[in-house]
Amino acid sequence: MDPLAGSHAPRRHLRVMMLGLRGFPNVQGGVESHVEHLAPLLVHQGCQLEVIVRSPYQKKETGKEWRGVKFISIWAPKTKAFEAIMHTFFGVLYAAIKSPDVLHIQAIGPALMTPLARLLGLNVVVTHHGPDYDRQKWGILAKTILKAGEWAGMRYANGRIVISNVIRELVERKHEVASEIIHNGVVVPELGVSESYLESFGLKRDRYILLVSRLVPEKRHLDLIEAFTQANVPGYKLVFVGSSDHPDAYVTQLLEAAASNPSIVLTGFQKGEVLRSLYTHAGLFVLPSSHEGLSISLLEALSYGLPVLASDIPANLEVKLHSSCYFKMGDVQELAEKIRYQIQHPASQQDRMDARAWIDAEYNWSRIAEMTYAEYRKAFY
Repeated sequence: MDPLAGSHAPRRHLRVMMLGLRGFPNVQGGVESHVEHLAPLLVHQGCQLEVIVRSPYQKKETGKEWRGVKFISIWAPKTKAFEAIMHTFFGVLYAAIKSPDVLHIQAIGPALMTPLARLLGLNVVVTHHGPDYDRQKWGILAKTILKAGEWAGMRYANGRIVISNVIRELVERKHEVASEIIHNGVVVPELGVSESYLESFGLKRDRYILLVSRLVPEKRHLDLIEAFTQANVPGYKLVFVGSSDHPDAYVTQLLEAAASNPSIVLTGFQKGEVLRSLYTHAGLFVLPSSHEGLSISLLEALSYGLPVLASDIPANLEVKLHSSCYFKMGDVQELAEKIRYQIQHPASQQDRMDARAWIDAEYNWSRIAEMTYAEYRKAFY
C-alpha cells in the first residue's frame, strides 16, 4: 500500500542512491546479502535505484546494471581500517553532485558521513544493522569510530531503519530517537538441488553440520570445533562455508584447528547451486555467534527447513525459536550435548516443512521492500 494514498502529495517514483556496502550480487557479507535481495524488489516498487559499490569487490561480469538496479563503482582501499569510511566519503560527494531524492546509507560505520550528507542537502535514511563496535575484530580506535558513526547516523538522518527489536531499543535508549523496525528477510528456496555438489567436499547427505559465515572472531568457529570434537558423532563432518576479506591471526588459528581434524571441511565462499546444495542436504545448522544484528544465514537455514542451534544472544533469541534450539553463548559443553541430541533425534519431514512455512510468513522480502520504500517517502516528503 502506498503510504501517501489519499493525500495530495506527489506520487512520482523516487530516485534513490544506496551506499555503505561492498557490492552484489554474490559478494560475501550480511549487508551485501541484505541489499542483494532488497534492491531488485525496490525497483519493482517503482524506485529508481542506483547503488554505489566498491570497485575492488564488484565483479566486472556483473556489468553496470543487474535486475533493474544500476551500479556506480567507486574506488576504495581494500584495507580493514579505512575501506568503508573512505568509500562512503567519496560516495556522499558523488551523491551530492547527482542529488537523488534519498540517500540510503547501510550500517553504522558508513553512517559517520550522515552529517556531511545532510550539510550537502541530501535526505538521508540510515539502516542500523547492529552495534558493530561489539565485534571482536575491532581495536579501540575502530570501536570509537563505529560508535561515532552510530551517533551521527541516528541523530542526523531523516529516517532510521533497524533490523531487530534489540537494535531499536538500543537506539531509543542511547540516542533518544525513534526508528522503524524492518527485519532482514529470506527467500524460501526450492529443495530440488542435486546432492552431487557435495562430492567435491567429501560430504554425504544429512551427515554434516553446517555454519555459513565470514571467518571472523565473533562467529566463534573455534567454539564449534571444540563442541563438535566433544560431541563425538561418528560419520559426521563439520562444514564451514565462507572466507575472510582480510585474513588475520584469527583465520590462521582457525585454519590450524581445522587442519588437525580430517572431519572438518572449509569450503571457502560459495554461491549459487553449490551453496543451495550445502544448505539443502545438511543435517544440522549451528550459529555460535557472540554478535549478530539479525543473522541472514540463520534465516536461510530455517528457510531450507534445517534444524538449528543458535547461541542465546539477544539478536538470535528474537527469532523466537523453541528453547531447545538455544545454548548459552560460549558454553562448549552445552553445545556439544545439544549437537549430540540433535544428531540422535533428527527432525521429521513435517517439522522441516513447518519451519519453511513459518519463515516465509514472518520474513518476507516483498513486504520488507514495501516498508523500506515507505520510509523513503517519509524521508523525502
